[in-house]
Amino acid sequence: MDSDNHLNARRPEVIIEANIPFIRGILEPVADVSYLEPERFTPETVATADAIVTRTRVKCCEDLLGESRVSFIASATIGLDHVDLPWCRSHGITVVNAPGCNAPAVAQYVFASLLSLPDFGPLDGKTLGVVGVGNVGRIVADWGERLGMRVMRCDPPRALAEGATGFSSIEEIAADADAITFHTPLTRSGDCPTYHLCDDSLLAGMTRRPVIINSARGPVADNEALIRALRDKRISDVVIDCWENEPDISRTLLDMAAVATPHIAGYSRQGKIRATQMAVDALTAHFGLPATQWSEKMADGAKATISAGLIAASYDPMADTAMLRRDPASFERLRNHYHLREELS
Repeated sequence: MDSDNHLNARRPEVIIEANIPFIRGILEPVADVSYLEPERFTPETVATADAIVTRTRVKCCEDLLGESRVSFIASATIGLDHVDLPWCRSHGITVVNAPGCNAPAVAQYVFASLLSLPDFGPLDGKTLGVVGVGNVGRIVADWGERLGMRVMRCDPPRALAEGATGFSSIEEIAADADAITFHTPLTRSGDCPTYHLCDDSLLAGMTRRPVIINSARGPVADNEALIRALRDKRISDVVIDCWENEPDISRTLLDMAAVATPHIAGYSRQGKIRATQMAVDALTAHFGLPATQWSEKMADGAKATISAGLIAASYDPMADTAMLRRDPASFERLRNHYHLREELS
């Protein structure tokens, strides 16, 4: 990598994933910028880059970056499971993400989906289990209570740090909830791995035949287990936005799910602007570049005015479901060219 003095003497070279919205023209005054489709990120194309701004389709690991001078990665997403964080840390690469950027949009998706299910009925009085109560899960839980639902929160790391009061186990949620929504990162090791957190064992304990919602990461829910649970009537419906093996998704689950969308739960205009702002602001701070002035400041989604009527009118998940069912092979195209919806304000 170049020395700091060498970098300070020139404009940083930044490669940006071409599908990131609201970013073109923002960094050009202070950096040498190029845009690439995800499949064009190769060891050759990133070799001279100082920084990468990306989303989840670019795998940032030794294979891509081992011979590069990249010192900074900004992911305009909440999740970072596409980044080999231990390798990046060991090689002095700073990695940042955009925590909470799409939380209000995901809450909008969750409740619009529940409201679209004819057999679920009014939200008021129903029990909602929220698994993972971080930036997104907090807002989902808050909206649930504001909509008259009884909310059960499951977050073992938070319960350990803050005390068990106010938290439920995932087994308690499985037994008591009318709908269970997952908002965890994807982890495969450690004290609380979330890979296949929703599996046959957990689904077997769901006594109230709940609706299962996955808008977290695809492998958090075992897709084959969801199919078995639907066939065995252990759950009533599935709302799925994040799939295993994207974009090569299960056609069986696509046909069986009540709501099936192409990983767009957080795709609001405001959420995308937040994510881009957070990525750009972190990059300019890292390289000591002039701060960028943003013309649009985002409101706090936790303070949005909500009601069942407003949510239902703001977004129709069945329209996105119909488009994906018509052409499942268009998953990536639908995702990359999604018409960004407006959040509730």
